[in-house]
Amino acid sequence: MRSHEVLREVLKSTSAKQISSDLNLSLSLIYKWAETPDPEALSQSYNPLDRVDQLFQSTRDLRLIHWICERSGGFFIRNPKTTHSHPDYLIPATNQIVQEFADLLAVVASAAADNSITPAEAKKIRGRWEQLKTVTETFVHCCESGNFNDLKEVPAAEKP
Repeated sequence: MRSHEVLREVLKSTSAKQISSDLNLSLSLIYKWAETPDPEALSQSYNPLDRVDQLFQSTRDLRLIHWICERSGGFFIRNPKTTHSHPDYLIPATNQIVQEFADLLAVVASAAADNSITPAEAKKIRGRWEQLKTVTETFVHCCESGNFNDLKEVPAAEKP
């Protein structure tokens, strides 16, 4: 879905007047964001979603995306790259999820043994949790696409 389409859908359930007031912008600008862009226009008034995308495309810095996700009460996990289907890795991939979960539980148990968790321990728990989410999301994505070739191993760059 393109950004203006997302904004058009949002405006079906949210007051454009309220957005205009909250952002201290004109009502016409809010509606303009939901219009299909004119490919022939020399100057383009990009909507905020397009600007965020442009900022990310320029920097390739995932901290931007993580910040937005955190502000909305969520988290970001990159989808794995898919190639061709190969079911030989289904069992090892399942075992990897179980192992990652066991590793997380070990970190939690170790940190909580003294009935308090230090900032360093919390950071370690967060790292293991992010790794578990990544491995699990990779597994689910591969299940949905029928592609188990990507389940061989999580790239070292993504491991905490």
